[in-house]
Amino acid sequence: MAGKSTQDKPYSSSSLSSTPPWKYDIFLSFRGEDTRKNFTDHLYTALVQTGIHIFRDDDELERGKEISLELLKAIRGSRISIIVFSKNYASSRWCLDELVEILECRKTIGQLVLPIFYDVDPSDVRKQTGSFAKAFARHAECFVAEIEKVERWRDALTEAGNLSGWDLQNVANGHEAKFIQKIVEDVLCQVKHTYLNVAKHPVGMDSRVNDIMLLLNIASIGVHVIGIYGMGGVGKTTLAKAVYNRIFQQFESASFLADVREVSGQQNGLVHLQEQLLSEILKKKNLTVGNIHRGIRLMKERLCSKRIIIVLDDVDHISQLNSLAGNHDWFGSRTRIIITTRDEHLLNQINVDDKYEAKELIYYEALQLFSWHAFGQPTPLENYLQLSNGVLKYAGGLPLALEVLGSYLSRRTIPEWISACEKLKHVPHNEILQKLRISFDALDDEVKDIFLDIGCFLVGMDKECTINILDGCGFFSEIGISVLTSRCLLKINEENQLRMHDLLRDMGREIIRKESPKEPEKRSRLWFHKDVCDVLKNQKVIKINHLLFDKDTF
Repeated sequence: MAGKSTQDKPYSSSSLSSTPPWKYDIFLSFRGEDTRKNFTDHLYTALVQTGIHIFRDDDELERGKEISLELLKAIRGSRISIIVFSKNYASSRWCLDELVEILECRKTIGQLVLPIFYDVDPSDVRKQTGSFAKAFARHAECFVAEIEKVERWRDALTEAGNLSGWDLQNVANGHEAKFIQKIVEDVLCQVKHTYLNVAKHPVGMDSRVNDIMLLLNIASIGVHVIGIYGMGGVGKTTLAKAVYNRIFQQFESASFLADVREVSGQQNGLVHLQEQLLSEILKKKNLTVGNIHRGIRLMKERLCSKRIIIVLDDVDHISQLNSLAGNHDWFGSRTRIIITTRDEHLLNQINVDDKYEAKELIYYEALQLFSWHAFGQPTPLENYLQLSNGVLKYAGGLPLALEVLGSYLSRRTIPEWISACEKLKHVPHNEILQKLRISFDALDDEVKDIFLDIGCFLVGMDKECTINILDGCGFFSEIGISVLTSRCLLKINEENQLRMHDLLRDMGREIIRKESPKEPEKRSRLWFHKDVCDVLKNQKVIKINHLLFDKDTF
């Protein structure tokens, strides 16, 4: 069995790749004698012209007794199957075998199945009446020894006839051109919800996606909301995209709202996010809501009966959640909502059903990710392992840093690597710094000071001792440390000690260094022994962290 396709992409089953795990957007099933040279050909051409990749079962080619392996692969490798039911569709055993396989894919892999009723009443398909009754009378005679197969065909037609699709007489009153135009518009809305680009090298992603899948519990009834939290650059968005890619086909509709924090800060940003969400879920173009309150009302009215998947990426304020996913009763049963944030406390405010902390990569994962970006392979080049381990120690398993530094050091000589690593000890890479600083900039002034004091002087100290020191400086340190912990800028270990990722610590120290790059005595804090010694030698009185010291007291 052979077929025609608009593109011959390699088939892949990976759910995490940026390449979709299907070979075709659409598998087109039809009875060639009825529609090959007219309706189906026109529909096929119209879909191809929009850039949709289609496998068209060519009824003109010689068939065997069973569906060929190639045809089975085409059906299973298609995201959507469109079935053109015409008067003689049921007379073809091969069409019926295709239909059985298509509906099996609907059950097992969530394939979307869309029927077209071309000059056929849907009830004839559901009940096998009219021309379908005549076809089955012949099948009953020809397949006496395979009566179970005939019954499977009947069940498949009944199931397909009950699916939502297009009826030529009802949709366009018999006008084929308008009918095809409507089908193309609807299919484009479906195809638009496609796989998201995850990462060029999604190292360590499979196990983390599996962890999230357990929390989502797709089979359970009810609306389920989970939060993914962690420090900046740890891979929360990448993880959410990978989970979305794995499951979005199993829902009626899907929406991934990226950069919620950034977009909501723009003029009418929340309104635009509401419009995007509603447009994607309802599959309507140019949908407008006017204002936030009307958007909330529309979501309550239009989404309460739909089983959908929504991802709200990079949320940093409760108002964003209240405007985009306020309550469970806004959504239909079995809806799943994923929220990514740097602020764990935000998730506690809305009582998410489950939380997942995105953590740094372990050593072998970090080495592999770094090597892919630095060397284009999963392991370092000869003579670069020790240098690579030095970079890994600096990056601390943070995917952002591993990717940035790997690309930065790619194709550089060993002396250049050594120089770059020495520079990093004093000046953090700017791209990493800017990403991490987003969390710092969101703090109020007092919590910023607490963060900087801890980063410069107090990492590793006992929490209670630190609170006493900071309270003595006039800070409200109990709540300040709580804020830093919830925003993943600080951790308290089992020994009650303060811990901070080295890159966050270096970010804080770089913020202080930039207060006065050339004159350390003008900085608010000093921690580097050489700077301290130089200042003490040259200054009679120094002001550090809002306190005055006479050098003779040291």
